[in-house]
Amino acid sequence: MNGLETFEKSYDEFDIIGDHHIFTGIETPLRLDAFDKSDAEKILKIEQHFKSIMETMGLDLNDDSLRGTPRRVAKMFVQEIFKGLNPENKPAVSLFENKYQYGQMLVEKNIRVQSTCEHHFQPIIGKAHVAYISSGKVIGLSKINRIVDYFARRPQVQERMTEQIANELKKVLETQDVAIIIEAKHFCVASRGIEDDSSTTLTAAYYGQFKENSKKEELLKYIGFNLKA
Repeated sequence: MNGLETFEKSYDEFDIIGDHHIFTGIETPLRLDAFDKSDAEKILKIEQHFKSIMETMGLDLNDDSLRGTPRRVAKMFVQEIFKGLNPENKPAVSLFENKYQYGQMLVEKNIRVQSTCEHHFQPIIGKAHVAYISSGKVIGLSKINRIVDYFARRPQVQERMTEQIANELKKVLETQDVAIIIEAKHFCVASRGIEDDSSTTLTAAYYGQFKENSKKEELLKYIGFNLKA
């Protein structure tokens, strides 16, 4: 087997992982030097690389419509769709006393999820439903949305994203009584490969009291899932 055949065989194996949407761990895979460069340095480097990609595809970057695209894409990657890679963007969360002594589940549903498939860099668009039971502390409702958005704004696999959000909520809320359900459309399925734009992917993580069937059923009823389907 020559060098090119070996190269192609190794990438065929990687394609199997990507096409089957397999992930390798709960933590987002990051290099040890992931934060050695500033955001400005990363934008400049990505701009240079994306310019080369566009030129390789035969696009004329002298055209007014395309001239600024490498810079726009670089800024979008670093400052928007992948900003969750930078721990400096992690939302600050303050806990407050549960002075109302509310002891039932709190559900924040239909939270927007905008992420990116790490296998094909295609969008993942959907919604998350988050629930928790206070252990004596509460957080502002918008902080739940911000936590979801922080972990979504990086190259992701939906299963990993679900667990990352659940683990963070358990930590910041100081309780095991946390549940999260995510339903999303994957454009790596909708716009390439099988090109099925009608399917969605559903993932869930249940901890603490939410492992009990009665609590699961109560949560699913709240968010409008048909338990008899």
